[in-house]
Amino acid sequence: MKWFLLLNEAGNMPPQNYSPNPQLSLLLTSPPQLKTKTGWKYSQPMGVTSKKLIKTLVFVLITISLLRLLWITIRTTFISTQIAFMPPALVNACSSPHVCNKTTQHRQSPSTQPPSFSNVSGLTDKEFHFLSHLISHKAPCNILIFGLEHQYLAVASLLNAGGTTIFLEDNPSKLRDANTYAKNITVKEVRYQTYAKDAYKLLKHARTNPRCALNSGLHDMPRCKLTLEELPKEVYKLNWDVVIVDGPSGEGPESPGRMATIYTASVLARRGNMTNVIVHDVDRMIEKWFSWEFFCEENLVSSKGRFWNFHIAKEVNSTRFCNA
Repeated sequence: MKWFLLLNEAGNMPPQNYSPNPQLSLLLTSPPQLKTKTGWKYSQPMGVTSKKLIKTLVFVLITISLLRLLWITIRTTFISTQIAFMPPALVNACSSPHVCNKTTQHRQSPSTQPPSFSNVSGLTDKEFHFLSHLISHKAPCNILIFGLEHQYLAVASLLNAGGTTIFLEDNPSKLRDANTYAKNITVKEVRYQTYAKDAYKLLKHARTNPRCALNSGLHDMPRCKLTLEELPKEVYKLNWDVVIVDGPSGEGPESPGRMATIYTASVLARRGNMTNVIVHDVDRMIEKWFSWEFFCEENLVSSKGRFWNFHIAKEVNSTRFCNA
């Protein structure tokens, strides 16, 4: 035994008749042993069992999910409280009562029937929360918005602070405060050359003219009549994660309609890897016709109120917008 040798060298050897306890000596020289069915074996330190590890992992994942859900709820609620502080020019965007009348229409096939032009400025609560939820899951990202509304400004400035948001607006009264918004927000002027009264003629033109094919490109000449010209260079350079179509107003037959907006958005969306395109006011005939034509029914993944949400995948060298 080692301690006997140490004591002997130090001159502290116990008496000759000293007889240490054999059991105590065994404990001092050997690790504890356990008796099993097959004999004695050395015991090992008790480790973490796989069952405990799985329970711990599940608990951590559930906690993270709950915290994320709580954070999204808090941010969405916070955005709702900020809307009252947006510029008055945007809050009062609905200028006349007949423009703000709500209408509900069933889906119809394109015909020579004059399209409806009712418009509801702004989003309902459920539409706003739907949009906030989608942006919060994609942010930070690149967002292109046709139409400048105060709810879109709130979502872009608070939920997409680390991304890029570009607004395209044709209303001069809404462009006055363009330099007062957050740094991640850019507002550009756009001019529309197509009018709502010509919607059906433009739809027939797009169906029969090869210049409007998907692979024709927005920069090529001669252009399709539905192509928006003179857009900012950033619009063509970036791959867009989210495109929102809520402009122009399309409030009457003599007003610019959203035909060119929807067509251009459909081409831009197919340049990215996977783009969410959200169309507002789908209760109106023009928005329905052109959404089905260029975003396609098979790409419609969800809807809320007057929102349709399309999931558009990248298309390479394809001439058709829809499979059917």
